[in-house]
Amino acid sequence: MSNKLKTGIISLLIIITTGLSLTGGCILDTINPPAQATEQAKGDLNIKLLEEAYGVIQKEYVEPEKIDSRKLSEGMIKGLIQGLDDPYSAYLTKEQYDMSVSDFAGKFEGIGAYVGSENNRVTVIAPIPDTPADKAGIKPGDIILEVDGKSTENMSVTEVVLLIRGPKGTPVKLTVLHKGEAQPVTLEIIRAEIKLNSVRFEMKGSYAWVNITNFTEQSNRELEPVLKTISTNGAKGIILDLRRDPGGILQTVVDIASHFIKEGPIVHVVDREGNKETSSANRLTLKLDLPMVVLVDQYSASGSEVLAGALQDYKRALIAGQKTYGKGSVNQLIKLSDGSGIYITIARWLTPNGNLIEGKGIQPDTLVDFEKVDGIQWAIDYLGSQK
Repeated sequence: MSNKLKTGIISLLIIITTGLSLTGGCILDTINPPAQATEQAKGDLNIKLLEEAYGVIQKEYVEPEKIDSRKLSEGMIKGLIQGLDDPYSAYLTKEQYDMSVSDFAGKFEGIGAYVGSENNRVTVIAPIPDTPADKAGIKPGDIILEVDGKSTENMSVTEVVLLIRGPKGTPVKLTVLHKGEAQPVTLEIIRAEIKLNSVRFEMKGSYAWVNITNFTEQSNRELEPVLKTISTNGAKGIILDLRRDPGGILQTVVDIASHFIKEGPIVHVVDREGNKETSSANRLTLKLDLPMVVLVDQYSASGSEVLAGALQDYKRALIAGQKTYGKGSVNQLIKLSDGSGIYITIARWLTPNGNLIEGKGIQPDTLVDFEKVDGIQWAIDYLGSQK
């Protein structure tokens, strides 16, 4: 599988790093139009029935001048995607496809928030600190009801994100329902260029607090000097904070996990045929064997779940907090012959021990309510109690 295999909860920044980090799925390299559909696929779909319906519309609709063949085609494809009942698969128009592919050039413009699907509604996973979304009052758990007055009901996460995205300096209005509140609010947010530093570090007495906000192409390079500092400072343990981390690039997750796991599988990717491909720890990277606590919550998703799951399976760290989001999909962006595209789920992730992440999440070793307990202090106390 390509090194450009990517994951992450969808970013409203125009999407993280060099690929679509869509909703906790991961993106494989984009591919061109498929050849002919297989005979089995044709039979299952009953192309004749679609052609029949198309012909009825063309022949019988009362206002023929309003018939737009392109819109009809788009509607049929959208209907096929909706029939999958997968919030992470979507149809993209040519314009949307081109915008998505432009992400590979490294454009980072938008409002600065990650979203996913929760209870069939598009929900904010986390705003990125000091971004327009954060400053406007977007909060974790917000349900996005409307974008510029357009209802998001029955939309996929991808469709909603493509509505929110846009050039810096332009406004977008989001109607959101804050978690625990009865009345929605409408927020006008001015899009901006989003600059990300994905690794934060601070010594907390004898213990190192390392916060990874998401997994970008730079994250491992940001982390390596931190780990060297931790080693030379004589830290007694590490608190790896993955709360509200929506994921990112899978290879980066593997690289970071390799600092704490000596050898063996980090993640398995299983496709529709049951074929399994495994990414394993890099034996040559800098290794630390200090005691660890990993903090997770319900907004830790995708790549952060891969990392937490690997550390848990190897009993390398205590996982503390709340059950994670449960997003473990591999997605691919496929270009259709007219320049439009389909973003489709093609595989699932498993932890080293074969545990499914999708829909399951990572169950922490110890439940901790971060609304009542300071997670960092809890981790310090735990590490200090271990002999």
